[in-house]
Amino acid sequence: MNAAPKPLRQFSDLDEAGLIPAEKRAALEQVAARYAIAITPAMEALIDRDDPNDPIARQFVPDPAELDVAPQERADPIGDHAHSPVEGIVHRYPDRVLLKLTHVCAVYCRFCFRREMIGPDAEPLTAAQLDAALGYIAAHPDIWEVVLTGGDPLVLSARRLRAVMARLGAIEHVKVIRVHSRVPIADPARITDELVAALKVDGKAIYVAAHANHARELTAAAREACARIVDAGIPMLSQSVLLAGINDDPQTLAALMRALVECRIKPYYLHHGDLAPGTAHLRTSLERGQALMRELRGRVSGLCQPTYVLDIPGGYGKSPVGPSYLSRDGEGRTQVEDFNGGLHCYPPKP
Repeated sequence: MNAAPKPLRQFSDLDEAGLIPAEKRAALEQVAARYAIAITPAMEALIDRDDPNDPIARQFVPDPAELDVAPQERADPIGDHAHSPVEGIVHRYPDRVLLKLTHVCAVYCRFCFRREMIGPDAEPLTAAQLDAALGYIAAHPDIWEVVLTGGDPLVLSARRLRAVMARLGAIEHVKVIRVHSRVPIADPARITDELVAALKVDGKAIYVAAHANHARELTAAAREACARIVDAGIPMLSQSVLLAGINDDPQTLAALMRALVECRIKPYYLHHGDLAPGTAHLRTSLERGQALMRELRGRVSGLCQPTYVLDIPGGYGKSPVGPSYLSRDGEGRTQVEDFNGGLHCYPPKP
């Protein structure tokens, strides 16, 4: 009997799997020494080795361009540290916090904004640090929502996840718990009935935000995993990153958003690429992102429209950066642009 395929976690694993071109070996060894690697069997199976620009490989297989760090790039591009009152907590917005339970992920994206902080060698939260983080949440009644992130919270065992969810459930003023994860898409076998049950807490609204960047990631197994979550009464949202050479054309982006909606996942955020070190080759311009959002508007269902956002470098939070459809004509009257580019005057309030 053949052994079940294992995740690719080392440079040597990638080499043996035929994912390292000989001419790039030396450079890629340097990338692998600096940034974490993990590709699940589910994602490896999607890689087209005959396509040098395969969109799945570009997300997970190291690239020599990661060694090129631009002057504007930074280790903490969205300013987590500036808003971290205790280890594991990021409190940037008044009514919600991030709780970073783990620094481990099922897969390591080459564009990750926390790439300098996560990986198998990063220190997890200790029991004392978790107590302090939960104590901080309990001591701040303005916190209405807790976002579980990391790393990826769904790499945790059902037992550990259940324990954390129960402790959050005991905090009266926390009404919403949102779980951000790649696991339902990248490692769908982990989404067992036991894990889904561990997410549910009486009296709290639970949401799962799944990360996907290309429609090919929504395999039959991924769709079944997402259905298991939704059928348990847990709504799902999506977050995607706009990535050069992966989803930065209107057809690919529309196909992704439609595939998500077909899975009963509401597209939530389309993130502009963050200024993480060595990721310039995967970032688009803001103008390109705005043009793509214009292409989506009116051409795919309103259910398929994410909010295009930029996480402002330095810790200032997310801002919508989509295109505007309002302007003024030569006489100062308000004009509204339709999805075909036509302009229409809108009367002022009498």
